[in-house]
Amino acid sequence: MRKLFKNIFGIFTDEGFMHVIENVEVIVSKVLSVLMVLVILVAIGDLGAFLIKELFDTPYGKFNTTLFKIFGLFLNILIALEILENITAYLRKHVFQVELVIVTSLIAVARKIIILDLEKVTGIDIIGLGIAILALSISYLIIRSSNSKQSH
Repeated sequence: MRKLFKNIFGIFTDEGFMHVIENVEVIVSKVLSVLMVLVILVAIGDLGAFLIKELFDTPYGKFNTTLFKIFGLFLNILIALEILENITAYLRKHVFQVELVIVTSLIAVARKIIILDLEKVTGIDIIGLGIAILALSISYLIIRSSNSKQSH
């Protein structure tokens, strides 16, 4: 009985509380990993169904416009894979890897640029995406060079 009270009150110490929080983070990360795998599988199925439908239903000469939608779906899956990699890297090291987050962001912005309908966007939108790519690229270079200096 005394051991039970000690364990219960041990949660309220700083170390005990942090241990509980770390366990919750691990559980949440594992649940997110499983859900992300489910999202990726559904996205692959959606991509397959869309490809089959578009290959057989699209009239000759109109497939080029559908190609951008297909690229967008492919890049959605790649982004989901990068997010899954972020989660699993966190589970391995219990640290967010900034480099992976920046790469995921670069892929997301690149996806936006690839599927961009130039007839519907303004110049300021394009400038904003350009600035986002530039800022993310510079951030990536800084993180990459910092990581390579630390490993030597």
